[in-house]
Amino acid sequence: MSQISLELIKQLRERTAAGFSDCKKALEEAGGDIEKAIDILRKKGLVIAAKRAGREAREGIVEAYIHANRKIGVLVEINCETDFVARTDEFREFAHNVAMQIAATNPISITREGVPPEVLEREKRIYEEQLREAGKPENIIPKIVEGKLEKFYKENVLLEQPFIKNPELTIQDLLNELMSKTGEKIVIRRFVRFQVGE
Repeated sequence: MSQISLELIKQLRERTAAGFSDCKKALEEAGGDIEKAIDILRKKGLVIAAKRAGREAREGIVEAYIHANRKIGVLVEINCETDFVARTDEFREFAHNVAMQIAATNPISITREGVPPEVLEREKRIYEEQLREAGKPENIIPKIVEGKLEKFYKENVLLEQPFIKNPELTIQDLLNELMSKTGEKIVIRRFVRFQVGE
């Protein structure tokens, strides 16, 4: 499909904030199917993110979020390569969304690698005991535990969590989209979450 309407390109740009020519190419590749085009752009974001992995991200901001009931507060540091990007609305909105996500979901860490080994071991032991008590055969227990750990990561690792405002996207997807838009390496460096009485 060589003729892609401007209206379709406009719709895709509104939904992804990708550049005009990227949207046009993705729609051509997807044969005018906007959902397929979104997937193509997201995959491209992953490729771009991988290319930026070695670059330095030393600029950025610290975002604060206080929940409406004033009983939960979050500070999160997000870094990028230039002060110019750190001052953009997109960057600040991303930081705000990440802080809100942390307030709502209370992740254990930013990445899988950040989950303390003792927490993982405890989870594995609990799953294994539950499965044995349920009478599952020993030979399939490791496979089931693996599946349960995947679910554990999705619930407790910030980058793997579904975004609270749009569960079809993960925080990693949002990060990749922002890197694709800004052309810079962006890193969620660290966070702290306070809850009254905890």
